[in-house]
This record gives sequence, C-alpha cells and structure tokens, in this order.
Amino acid sequence: MRLVITYDISDDRIRRHVFRTLEEFGAWKQYSVFELEIDSVERIELEDRLKSIIESTDKIRIYSLCERCINNTTELGEKTQVKKSNVI
Repeated sequence: MRLVITYDISDDRIRRHVFRTLEEFGAWKQYSVFELEIDSVERIELEDRLKSIIESTDKIRIYSLCERCINNTTELGEKTQVKKSNVI
C-alpha cells in the first residue's frame, strides 16, 4: 500500500525521532512529508512506533493512496532528491 504521512510536531527532539523512524520505512519528500510503500504488517508496526514517540499535542496524518490517486499524482517545480527510498 502507498501512504503519504505528514506531521506537525513542535518539539525538536520528538520531530527528529519521528523523522528518523519514517526514514526507515519510506522516502522523505518535503518538509514534514513522507511517502511510503509498505504492507499491512509494516503499517501496524509503524503506527505503533509513532504512537510511542509522540505526545498528545502532536499531529500525524496518514493518507492511503489508491492506484488511481498514485497514477494521477503531479509534481511541480524541483523534484525532491531522495537519499533513501523504498518507493519504486
């Protein structure tokens, strides 16, 4: 499944921890935005890990992209340079 994850976290330490965790699962696309291609077991693991990191005031949104949505994605401007990605 393809996911887009966004987050809004004010504490630098927690934000870095979330960033590093998401980096293990997918590709950093923009500030506070990741794109992942994972299976359902990995999604459960990821959500559990993120829940254990964040505080009640932090926000993480997970968007599932259907095949049609993936094929209709448009990127404008400079392409994001991906250091590490599991997205094909």
